[in-house]
Amino acid sequence: MLPETKPRLDRDARREAILDIAAEVFLAEGYDSASMSTIASKVGGSKSTLYNYFKSKEEIFQAHIERYCTWQSGAMFSLLDDGGDLKTTLTQVGRRYLTNVLSDRNMRHFRLITAAAERTPDLGRAFYEAGPMRGAQILGDFLARAKADGRIHAEDPLAAAHQFIGLCQNRLLKARLVNYVGEPSAAEVDAEVGAAVATFLAAFGTKD
Repeated sequence: MLPETKPRLDRDARREAILDIAAEVFLAEGYDSASMSTIASKVGGSKSTLYNYFKSKEEIFQAHIERYCTWQSGAMFSLLDDGGDLKTTLTQVGRRYLTNVLSDRNMRHFRLITAAAERTPDLGRAFYEAGPMRGAQILGDFLARAKADGRIHAEDPLAAAHQFIGLCQNRLLKARLVNYVGEPSAAEVDAEVGAAVATFLAAFGTKD
């Protein structure tokens, strides 16, 4: 009988598996308390194996941030539809955005990154560039196309993107960050986004 063998993971799959485990370690222990030794033990290998993929805890944390932000941007802005009704598209995107941003898991990530950025500003910069900045750029590009089509009259589409995001999240974000309120219900998300879309279109929409 042949001995049982575990399938070998290719390098990319192994790296993803390490990041999956590292994410849970960071969320459970915080950036400062987490160690490469802990991550390596949960991965099931030695620290030397871990160092084959990441040179430091900061590097693995930055890789986790960039991957997480990529997933979030894909989920939140995949609904942008150049050919659709602008109000409907903004409402759908706003709902997805607010639901994701104010989720318990995302709040845990945000607090984790904010605490790490206090001592390591490069981590905060990596998060902002891969997350909020990138998301605003994606939405800004969409709004620029809507402007070219004559559907909005925003002079600066990127600034308008930041304003729309702010309208969606402003009332609840700080309350969520300090655990003053829990995850919003679907009805609460609908109310916030409905008001945000109405205000945004009142400012930038065109009259038919």
